[in-house]
Amino acid sequence: MIAVSNPKEIPMPGTALRLAGLFGAAALGWSGAPVMADEPHAAHAAAPAAAPRIKAPAGVELYFIAPKDGEKVGREVVVKFGLRGMGVAPAGVTVDKTGHHHLLIDVDALPPADQPIPADAHHVHFGGGQTETRITLTPGTHTLQLNLADALHRQFDPPIVSSKITVTVE
Repeated sequence: MIAVSNPKEIPMPGTALRLAGLFGAAALGWSGAPVMADEPHAAHAAAPAAAPRIKAPAGVELYFIAPKDGEKVGREVVVKFGLRGMGVAPAGVTVDKTGHHHLLIDVDALPPADQPIPADAHHVHFGGGQTETRITLTPGTHTLQLNLADALHRQFDPPIVSSKITVTVE
């Protein structure tokens, strides 16, 4: 079983925060509510499969602040996302060099590059610009990977992903 609690509300860093301050978050299409796997964002329906993907800027690094690879954890795990070379913006907000996080849980391969990242228990969306969450995992070994997406939940070209890490739930 995989469960994701409401992500911790964290201020949006970088450009998105400045835009929200200038125009108001509602004007940017962001209500402040977390976008979870069981609540697909409207941008999913708006992303045509054939739309060209946005080129990934050079030198971007997506990584886990916590947990660390190989860490033994309890059933509830705080996951903190790290990003260098780009900013974080809510889904639906189109600003150069920004994206939003998706957490891939126990996923063997990346989703198809020509389609929006699916929204399910294994592909968890953070369309509000969140940079951390708390998940509940069953005992055993699990893999986690971050995948940064554009405003329409599409992977960049090439995909911006973290290294896959493994955690053991005791």
